[in-house]
Amino acid sequence: MDDALAAPRTSAGLSPAPSARLIALLLPLALLGGALGSQYFGGLHPCEMCYWQRWPHGVAIVLAALAFTAPADSGRARSLTLLAALAIALSGVIAVYHAGVEAKIFQGFTTCTALATKGMSSADLLKAITHAPLVRCDEVQFRFLGVSMAGWNAILSLSGAAAILILSLRGSRR
Repeated sequence: MDDALAAPRTSAGLSPAPSARLIALLLPLALLGGALGSQYFGGLHPCEMCYWQRWPHGVAIVLAALAFTAPADSGRARSLTLLAALAIALSGVIAVYHAGVEAKIFQGFTTCTALATKGMSSADLLKAITHAPLVRCDEVQFRFLGVSMAGWNAILSLSGAAAILILSLRGSRR
């Protein structure tokens, strides 16, 4: 009975530190998986800012996976989990900006964001340009419940990062 009082448990039966670590791994996996699935299976082509949002999730996955190499209550695991939360929050901040560009709150890009590849012949470069999908950062390709994918990433990333932070702080007060 004393153990139950010493280590508060979540509804899933996990104490706060393991819960935070699990969310830090599963949330970016789900969000990045959803983005890649919508691209490769759903036919939605990402814009430049969509790619920007993906990188922090990839970093968060690596950091959270590394957190599983130590006991959940250890300083190392907590630090890695908090760094993963920071990466998730960064993706959310980028997504807020992207959603703002989609809603015409922010201006967005005024120049082309396509990257030229060195070493390509003129014919290969022309073929790549003419066959590449034109995807604008200020146009929403898909909405779910009236919210764009960037909007969902902002909501889920920022709330998930906050949950990880709260769980991590709750677990460290033991």
